[in-house]
Amino acid sequence: MRFDVVTIFPAMFGPVFSQGVVGRAIERGLIEAHAHDLRDFTHDRHRQVDDTPFGGGPGMVMKPEPVVEAVESLRDANRGPVVLLEPWGERLDQGLAGELSKAPGLIIVCGRYEGIDDRVRTALDAREISIGDYVLSGGEIPAMVLIDVVARLVPGVVGDAGSLAQDTFADEMTGWPQFTRPAEYRGMKVPDVLLSGDHARITQWRRQQAAQRRVSKHQGAMKKT
Repeated sequence: MRFDVVTIFPAMFGPVFSQGVVGRAIERGLIEAHAHDLRDFTHDRHRQVDDTPFGGGPGMVMKPEPVVEAVESLRDANRGPVVLLEPWGERLDQGLAGELSKAPGLIIVCGRYEGIDDRVRTALDAREISIGDYVLSGGEIPAMVLIDVVARLVPGVVGDAGSLAQDTFADEMTGWPQFTRPAEYRGMKVPDVLLSGDHARITQWRRQQAAQRRVSKHQGAMKKT
């Protein structure tokens, strides 16, 4: 799978593409990842990628020409969907990540300022995605999140495929408390059931704990509303 990121800060992606699960997957040839400088697709001496919004208002809007031309330049190498990272887009969750992981690639455009000229979405038939209901300075950090969550689902990227099935959100009964050695730390002991060797009891305990966590989370969300 190939990831292409269009951004005004391509240097931000160097550490992401060289470390951890993503870095190892690139080394093994399981995925490709490239960051492209949007300013390389401007046509003025100031390399301007933004301008004032029609209709007035604060801030600046990203111009359509450089974004569209940047994406078009990548089409021969990457036939995957185009993603615009916008706070009003559809929410990224594990289901959406699984859907995107089946594509041949993703071209990810990092928004900045007050947003991207809406003609980009129309011209590129782009999909708008958000990582949450909050505003960041730009789309670069959301792009890193999107790449990480999707790349993990590409076959072979995660060494132990069984761990994907136990990931939180993989099904409704995951997300139980985890423990490792030592069995006691500062007076806090690992639950006896996990030391029992009784796998049926352990499975039952884990499911009960996961269910309790989800109930607590739901109750906390209700209190906030």
